[in-house]
Amino acid sequence: MDFIPVSTPSLSSEDAHAVARAIEDGWISSEGPQVREFEEKFSAAIGIKHGVAVANGTAALDIAYEALGIGPGDEVILPSFTIVSCLNQILRSGATPVFVDSLPDTWNLNPEGVKNAITDRTKAIVVVHIYGLPADVDQISHLAKDRGIALIEDSAEAHGQHLDGSPLGSFGTLSTFSFYSNKLITTGEGGMILTDDDHLAARARELRNLSFNPEKRFVHTTIGWNYRLTAMQAALGLSQLSRMDELLAHKKEIGHHYQELLEGVEELTLPLPEYRGSDNVYWVFGVVLGAESRLSARDAMEALHHRGIGTRPFFFPLHQQPVLENFGITHQGSLPVSEWLGKQGFYLPNGADSTPEKREYVAQQLREVLASS
Repeated sequence: MDFIPVSTPSLSSEDAHAVARAIEDGWISSEGPQVREFEEKFSAAIGIKHGVAVANGTAALDIAYEALGIGPGDEVILPSFTIVSCLNQILRSGATPVFVDSLPDTWNLNPEGVKNAITDRTKAIVVVHIYGLPADVDQISHLAKDRGIALIEDSAEAHGQHLDGSPLGSFGTLSTFSFYSNKLITTGEGGMILTDDDHLAARARELRNLSFNPEKRFVHTTIGWNYRLTAMQAALGLSQLSRMDELLAHKKEIGHHYQELLEGVEELTLPLPEYRGSDNVYWVFGVVLGAESRLSARDAMEALHHRGIGTRPFFFPLHQQPVLENFGITHQGSLPVSEWLGKQGFYLPNGADSTPEKREYVAQQLREVLASS
């Protein structure tokens, strides 16, 4: 069998035609009408008033922090078990990150830990929905609203997911999405900011476009970034959005099949198939090696690679990132769940080219690797 990559995008002939039409019409920059149409249709799908399309998911987070005015003296609560994109702009702004551990079953942010971390300096709370399961964002939203704290909801890994009937991305003061090539909906690179707040939406649009002054274009009172999305990317996004149900169904099919194939493997902790009535959308299919395993995640991944199977490690905990030292930040104490996930977790191939035969091969090889240790 040929090498099985960990992720491949689902790209159709309709996607190719949509991009080709944008090129044929001459709309290749961020000025094309496809950008606004993508913003409107994506935000409408989540039930939010404003959508602001940007260059990538990291850009969406950078702008969200800046739009909220986060800076020196402020604290931002965020999970340790997430990608460094959630941390970057906090550090650049001079604010202080406050890391909270995850729940051992969902791998998502622990609401009780958030509650205990709030101080009179807390300016924002960041909730990240990890790997396709919803975090307890409703509980954390209530905590934030009761104290006048902004909530940033990072839904990059949870396209199409809901909690109690409400779409993820609809709970935050600002919500962010990524359209990277491994996301459910892709524009190659790309992202989106959602908000119901008119002022924050206007500020986000300004920040993504070098903070140009609408009255005098090259006169600046603030600075921003060139974080614009192109019309070609938006055209692809619109085509992908029209296939959301199909793409979501395929991810769930892959996840359910892996659950069946790997059920009963004592060394493995599998993702929850559902949480609080929401089926896992399996953005990725992650597994965690238990304490009884004699292999580390790194060893298992290397062995699978030699058998023609691509994998990817889980996030390395943010509270242990060496870059914190450059900003004079040290985290006191342990966050055991984040550290366990970061050390022993990895995910299996679940791209668009995943077939039952490939999944059966992956599962069988993983069982053999664990049995031979």
